[in-house]
Amino acid sequence: MAAAQAYDIRSVDRAEVLRYLGYSGQQLTAELDARIDAGVERCLALARPTGCVRVFDVSGRDERDGEPVISLAGTALELRGRSIAAHLAGAEAVGVLAVTLGMGVEAELRRLSLSDRVGQLIFDAAGSALVERAADAAETTVVAAAAERRLFCGTRFSPGYGDFPLATQPVLLATLDAQRALGITLSSELLMAPTKSVTAVVGLFAEPREDAGHESCAACLCRDFCLLLRSGRTCRD
Repeated sequence: MAAAQAYDIRSVDRAEVLRYLGYSGQQLTAELDARIDAGVERCLALARPTGCVRVFDVSGRDERDGEPVISLAGTALELRGRSIAAHLAGAEAVGVLAVTLGMGVEAELRRLSLSDRVGQLIFDAAGSALVERAADAAETTVVAAAAERRLFCGTRFSPGYGDFPLATQPVLLATLDAQRALGITLSSELLMAPTKSVTAVVGLFAEPREDAGHESCAACLCRDFCLLLRSGRTCRD
């Protein structure tokens, strides 16, 4: 059972918020500029970023019905599909994570949908950027666990990417006891509530991955939350 951890996130990358809004260099009015800033601040104020993380050894690699399947030791969780098999090729262990911003953000999204469509779009973009920052924070737990085992992390990969099926979600969330710990539930269409929630897996490898995103601390998305840096180490030591 994974204990929930709260993440102290006080800012998001404004460029990421603009990207989620579909911004491509067009001129922003002073009014819209101010509304974006206000939406981000409101989202930061209402969000309660929390997450659960566990790391499991890879216990098997099989092929069933022509589809690769990766099994994780001590769990019913199976990672199916060619996309995730390629992403985790050579992984010795896998970090499994779930994060959410909580129901405060969800309630505000519903309120804005009834009263302020532009405000809802801005707030939704801010929430998307913020939940990815929460996933960055959760990933640092996997990075630290990898370092303790003298392994190296790859990048996050979520159900729904490539042919990694959304049908993975129920067992993934149950493996983390995410409903109890984080309040995350699934609809009949396998969509998470709160909607600003993310699940992902991260491979742990014997050798550094060129695409891992942890090549340097300066460019690492996890830098602000890194447990190793706080202890005077890096994942490359």
